[in-house]
Amino acid sequence: MPKERWASRSIDPNRLESTEAAPTARISFAMARIEDYALIGDCETAALVGLGGSIDWLCLPRFDSDSCFAKLLGSENNGYWRVAPVASRSAERRYRSGTLILETIFRTDHGGVRVTDFMPPKSDKSCIVRILEGLDGRVEMRSELAARFDYGVSVPWVSRVDDGARSIVAGASMLVLRTDVSLHDENMMTVGSFVVSAGERRALVLSHQVSYQEETPAGNPFQLLERTERFWRKWSSRCQAVGAYSKEVLRSLITLKALTFEPSGGMVAAATTSLPEQLGGPRNWDYRFCWVRDATLTLLALMDGGYYDEACAWRDWLIRAVAGSPDQLQIMYSVTGERRLTEWEVPWPSGYENSKPVRIGNAAHQQLQLDVYRELMGALYQARRGGLAENKRAWAVQCALLDHLKAIWTEPDEGIWEVRGGRKQFTYSKIMASVAFDRAIKSAKEFGMEGPVDDWTAVRDAIHADVCRRGYDEDRKSFVQVYGEPQLDASLLLIPAVERDLVADGFVRRYHTGATKDGLPPGEGMFLACSFWLADAYQLIGRGADANALFERLLSLRNDVGLLSEEYDVSKRRLVGNFPQAFSHIALVNTAHNLTHRDKPSERRGGKKSLPSEGVQSTT
Repeated sequence: MPKERWASRSIDPNRLESTEAAPTARISFAMARIEDYALIGDCETAALVGLGGSIDWLCLPRFDSDSCFAKLLGSENNGYWRVAPVASRSAERRYRSGTLILETIFRTDHGGVRVTDFMPPKSDKSCIVRILEGLDGRVEMRSELAARFDYGVSVPWVSRVDDGARSIVAGASMLVLRTDVSLHDENMMTVGSFVVSAGERRALVLSHQVSYQEETPAGNPFQLLERTERFWRKWSSRCQAVGAYSKEVLRSLITLKALTFEPSGGMVAAATTSLPEQLGGPRNWDYRFCWVRDATLTLLALMDGGYYDEACAWRDWLIRAVAGSPDQLQIMYSVTGERRLTEWEVPWPSGYENSKPVRIGNAAHQQLQLDVYRELMGALYQARRGGLAENKRAWAVQCALLDHLKAIWTEPDEGIWEVRGGRKQFTYSKIMASVAFDRAIKSAKEFGMEGPVDDWTAVRDAIHADVCRRGYDEDRKSFVQVYGEPQLDASLLLIPAVERDLVADGFVRRYHTGATKDGLPPGEGMFLACSFWLADAYQLIGRGADANALFERLLSLRNDVGLLSEEYDVSKRRLVGNFPQAFSHIALVNTAHNLTHRDKPSERRGGKKSLPSEGVQSTT
């Protein structure tokens, strides 16, 4: 197993406020950059830990539950839990090799301390464990826990439990903090001030449960650490090697595993909501849901990584979620398959760097997006080709959905980028509708599935002819975003056109937000998944040097612990959008395989015999 290197960062004194007066001395970091965060999780929910030791985002008991720490989207008044030295000079951190266990070493003028943060794989309850180990000297430490439920608005009632622990209750929600550190109440917080000397270990454990059940212990923190490390190392040991990129692929696969809701097999697009695609702007969405569009690429990334159990669970989640009336197919569902994802705006947080509104839920779940039919058909086709045991309901669901698609493919839709400026005849949507029928035809022929193949073939060919007639611009010599309009779209990824019009500073934007009426003010970062697709396309047309150079550049955008958000702001040199973003890490895994394997995911998704996939969004 490759050893994770330490990534060291000095703490900028301009971003650190400290007072000298012990024991109430406080350290208060300004709003952290998105890339300053690391992820810990228990495969049902996840927390973001800042470089300065503050947990600024946590929803319990699952990814899409209300938060108890939401400083990420506002201020300290919206909840956080910081464990750090009173005065630090530097911090360096890493994940333990092959795990989601985060280690941060703080250096002070008087010594060093290691803080180990993790969430044990969930059994009966979620909990966060923070273990402190003195490395040398004596380090003054401070723990500040300010829980604020309901996305940062509800202040809980804190009580002392018999064993010195603190119960933190608001309505049905309850946190319990246990530690060998002496605690006291201060300014609506639970605070511990203490010293860690060389060789000494201290621990704090925060567990969650419903408030109307009897409080139960979370377990020994050091035993929980051993159990968590065993879990992740055993899981990581199954990862297939990817040549020079094995370490990067494993870190991305661990991230994808952390974004998976273990009980159902569903994978959220990100652990967060409302991290902006444009700093200070309104392009802020809730990504704590499962998109059907991610299905094929997710399946391929998992299977290529050697994770067939997870691939099977994702396939089965997909079939359960979409089952029902074909005319009610949604583009996204909750982690357990719920359909109602009502969007509303939270007025009390100020938003990440004043990016408002803060949105909960996602109104795009009601949109018509024709390309999701292709993703569903493609994922199930790849599952069969990959050798996953057949799900008995899958083919019946597919046939019903294709019958509905036959009736609606001529309609305008909101497209792959979920625009809110009205439905249009998106070229990519039509192409993917055609591919949906093509994958059904291939399934019938290759696996003996019964269906109206002649009828499907006629519809596929009719859509193909329609796209060639109405979606191609003779003047530009390329397909276009919308029938009859000149602007381009990265989903088409025709290399000459994309390079000329959609690439800036070497990265790919999804589309021109100023030219496309998407219902929002123009401006957003470069979409990282599209940039990986461009590397895939370079590789497929024989521009291997360009593909490798772009891939290496994209890898350099990962933060110090290997995580990517949705987009990259070229002018500010910062990650933007929800974090960490599953689609970016899925694209990273597939591109690594495209660059190192003869059996390429991009060719498999495109329908080639070696096993088709679309690491590149093909237009053929």
